[in-house]
Amino acid sequence: MKRIVTTPRADWKQKVESVGLAWHTAKGDYWNESAYYSFTLAEITKIEHATNTLHALCLQAAQHVITKKLYEKLHIPKSMVPMIEASWANDVPSLYGRFDFVFNGIGEPVMLEYNADTPTSLVEAALAQWHWLQEKFPGKDQFNSLHERLIGLWKYLKPYLQGDLLHLVSLDDVEDGMTVAYIRDCAEQAGIHTDQLLISDIGVTEDGFFVDLENRVIECCFKLYPWEWLANEKFAPTLTKIGARMQWIEPTWKMILSNKGILPILWELNEGHPNLLAASFDSIETVMWEAYVKKPILSREGAGVTVTLFDQTLAETGTQGYGEEGYIYQALASVPNFDGNRPVIGSWAIGHEEGNVAGGMGVRESSSLITDNMSRFVPHVIED
Repeated sequence: MKRIVTTPRADWKQKVESVGLAWHTAKGDYWNESAYYSFTLAEITKIEHATNTLHALCLQAAQHVITKKLYEKLHIPKSMVPMIEASWANDVPSLYGRFDFVFNGIGEPVMLEYNADTPTSLVEAALAQWHWLQEKFPGKDQFNSLHERLIGLWKYLKPYLQGDLLHLVSLDDVEDGMTVAYIRDCAEQAGIHTDQLLISDIGVTEDGFFVDLENRVIECCFKLYPWEWLANEKFAPTLTKIGARMQWIEPTWKMILSNKGILPILWELNEGHPNLLAASFDSIETVMWEAYVKKPILSREGAGVTVTLFDQTLAETGTQGYGEEGYIYQALASVPNFDGNRPVIGSWAIGHEEGNVAGGMGVRESSSLITDNMSRFVPHVIED
């Protein structure tokens, strides 16, 4: 694994915009093609294997939570439990998820967390870095079959989708909107009839059904919007009343895996696993670790995270409203440092059946110990 400095394409902004990456400089220099990460095939094989392995462990952990009724431990509202259990029992499919790994190319990839419900950086990973590769290094390869896998999965799911129309919803946000537009395009290429709208556009009929702007009943809905936010919307009573009759992608059972409380549960079930970090709900456990990270059970983009070494705070981020539901504690992983650039690998799982779900990856690097919304996306290459 190496970080290699290179010359950006002269018209790179127009080129990444042409494939949907409109937020390339919205958070500073977010898209960074002045460098790339080089991996050997053996290293990619490790990442692929870790993704498949951890996906299977996460499904087993979800079953454990459901069997043991551990919802309170994860601060999941009681009102959502029937939807979770119905979606699990009915094997409602999942489209995707993203594991965040620390990897130095020598040992095993180690999981920091699982972005199981509303993962982003998909346009960057599936399209932008692939087109960059074709122009810069047309003879080389990349761990990236995301586009083909997404279309293939939609083709597989098509007969199982409820109704004749797949709705796709998100916030009124450029990144979320373009990400959903890309997922919609993949579904359309699979022959699925779709419509896209905002969360705020969803209506509720007098007899308690969700409808779109044309008053069509929403029977199957892909959402780029966290389940814990949906559970607190003004239409939450309708959601819990009819939610089990609707088909949601991502399914409600993903509330379990998108919750950082799954990290201590994974460790409890698989203590010592080479792809996992020690984790606990109890701060007392941290006395056994030289360094640790404190994370809110529910948070996004690195919010509310504190990194501690020998009782000294090394780094922390603002809570941004997260943390009221509690925290988990995780042993600190040693992130590689390339001249002040600390990369985290986002490895994508496509589909939800156990087996070969690993479909590609992206690399985000940060100048700090915490990967947040200012971290940069850097393309990668597989070297011979």
